[in-house]
Amino acid sequence: MNLYSTRTSLVAAAAALALMLSACGGDTDNSSTGGDGGSSSSGGGDLSITMLPKNLGNAYFDTSTDGAEKAADELGADFEEVGPETGSPDAQVSYINTVAQQGKDALIISANDPDALCDAIDEARSADVKVVTFDADTNPDCRDLFINQATAEGIASKQLELIADEIGGEGEIAILSASANATNQNAWIDMMEKELADNPDYANIKLVDTVYGDDEDQKSFDQTEALLQNHPDLKGIISPTTVGIAAAARYLSDSEYKGKVALTGLGTPNQMREFVEDGTVASFALWNPGDLGYLATYAAAALVDGTISGEEGDSFEAGELGEFEVGADGTVLLGEPFTFNKDNIDDFDF
Repeated sequence: MNLYSTRTSLVAAAAALALMLSACGGDTDNSSTGGDGGSSSSGGGDLSITMLPKNLGNAYFDTSTDGAEKAADELGADFEEVGPETGSPDAQVSYINTVAQQGKDALIISANDPDALCDAIDEARSADVKVVTFDADTNPDCRDLFINQATAEGIASKQLELIADEIGGEGEIAILSASANATNQNAWIDMMEKELADNPDYANIKLVDTVYGDDEDQKSFDQTEALLQNHPDLKGIISPTTVGIAAAARYLSDSEYKGKVALTGLGTPNQMREFVEDGTVASFALWNPGDLGYLATYAAAALVDGTISGEEGDSFEAGELGEFEVGADGTVLLGEPFTFNKDNIDDFDF
């Protein structure tokens, strides 16, 4: 399926659910414009946009950058991706500073912390840089717009729905998250905890642990092993991070727990396909990170040319994705999570 298909075609192809996704990454050449990572660039138009994911080398962000580059080409914009090797707020600051110094028109950033980046972002905005967050937000006062893949409630509910189905509505579960200060994942976890406490359908499900793999493959793998050793009655794991769910699936697939401990969360079809096909994972969810990057780029362009100011009720066209409206707190919503399973996973390629 085309990664950048329109919302209409996604609905038609996926039974009325818009496909969404969350990813990090990019090129890792040595032409760094700041920090300890790298950069890549394309285009040459009057509109200049820099994209700063949480870190490079993450397949999720590789896909979002592909979408952003596609939109930049359609807009005739000069586009570059930069980023650190590690997912920490300190590692992003130097890149934000460089964007301000270079006088870029817009910065698109997935924030590693909701508050720690605000001083640097304020400096960039003072230099007339429009700042659009995507995937993971800052404090709303720090940026112009946030491109949200889905609501926290929607993502939390979907993951609980999937794990409840897979464990028969009862038993111990754990969460394998990214970093302890990841804005988006903390919001999802808070919502899951609230729904577990308030929804009678989940009265027999107990969340016994939340651990952090820091979006590092080996650490996430090790944390999966530790969860299973520390909680011998564990029935299921939710991993709301593409790195974590793949690492956990890899551990489970070659262990005695395969088929006994359920795993779900947020992943990409290509990274999870083998684990769905071998029975390690029954289902998981995600949105289309390519569409997320694509939408963020069109939103940045609309801010720069004055089509929108970021106020609630503003609307703009986002190429083949159609028209979007700015909601409360300067948030633009891409859509709803999509569930992947053995019946449909081969219909997608990203």
